[in-house]
Amino acid sequence: MSSNRAAATFVDVPRGLAGVVVTDTRIGDVRGREGFYHYRQYSAVELARTRRFEDVWHLLVHGELPDPEAGAAFAARTAALRRLPEEVRAALPAVAAASARSGPLAAMRTGLSVLGAAKGFRPVYDIDPDRRREDTLTACAAVPTLLTALHRLGKGLEPVEPREDLSYAANYLYMLTGSEPDPERARAVEQYLISTIDHGFNASTFTARVIASTGADVVACLVGAVGALSGPLHGGAPSRALDTLDAIGTPDRIAPWIRERVLAGERIMGFGHAVYRTEDPRSHMLRETARRFGGPRVEFAVEVERRVEAILAELKPGRELHTNVEFYAGVVMELCGLPREMFTPTFAAGRVVGWSANILEQAEDSKIIRPVARYVGPQAPVTVPAA
Repeated sequence: MSSNRAAATFVDVPRGLAGVVVTDTRIGDVRGREGFYHYRQYSAVELARTRRFEDVWHLLVHGELPDPEAGAAFAARTAALRRLPEEVRAALPAVAAASARSGPLAAMRTGLSVLGAAKGFRPVYDIDPDRRREDTLTACAAVPTLLTALHRLGKGLEPVEPREDLSYAANYLYMLTGSEPDPERARAVEQYLISTIDHGFNASTFTARVIASTGADVVACLVGAVGALSGPLHGGAPSRALDTLDAIGTPDRIAPWIRERVLAGERIMGFGHAVYRTEDPRSHMLRETARRFGGPRVEFAVEVERRVEAILAELKPGRELHTNVEFYAGVVMELCGLPREMFTPTFAAGRVVGWSANILEQAEDSKIIRPVARYVGPQAPVTVPAA
């Protein structure tokens, strides 16, 4: 191919595909300049404030919010899918032991693969839309059971079997701790899960769609998404944001600690977002949730937020740097008794529903996602030297 032909064929795009539209979607959108995002036609934050997790799951799967009767039926149907097959349960101790040094997301990747194999999930290319939807429901319902069982096994504890009489969020906390959570904490975690179900074509969602475009099975797509989420630039910030609060320690250390790191070019975890140019609406909602609990930790977090935003405005004029979802997510999850190593897995327990909706949508399109790279290495061909 000549250089002129290559120039005519290739389409140069920004690094990281920033701002590049790659497809159409009916699932939702993020309007970064407005500080607004939605699932289908509804404000995601309003959904988190007013509806339960299962209702929003129904919205993403079926395209509409259920009435009370349909919502109860969907909740019961998905709750019945929480229990793991016996062959998966038998494999989990070995998975937990092998993943001890790699963390919960590595264990989740393997656990999902075992589940997919045990269930005999077939490529989405080979099955009809109803079967694809059933596969996503099976996988999503099993994720909290997998995550909590692997976590407990890693701590030398027996897994706690799921309960069908509890909501998605309450059951997750119950399986994690072994105790039925109080309604306020269960609701706080539920609001967090709803607020993070979907958020545009982030790295993990796009990864799931790329794999779905090959016609692979649902679990293969989800495992790829979990792999993308495990990167610290994507899903690892909630615990790191709490680490920042711990490192600052006291109000008098806020300014010097932040100034030193900003001037050194370091990133302040929990602040700034790749899309939002105003306050992250998820952060605003979770700040309200945290304030309902109150206490010194929340008061300190609010003060850190106020001071850090002022310092960032001074040192980085012209840039809108506010708290993102991870900052108050960490505070809320800590208040609800979640250990830090389970913050990102908890995010995954909600986002798996959004990934699945994107997998289903992508499976409707038979065109594989196959971009190209511009070769910039040594000129070819060069004769291979003799051995």
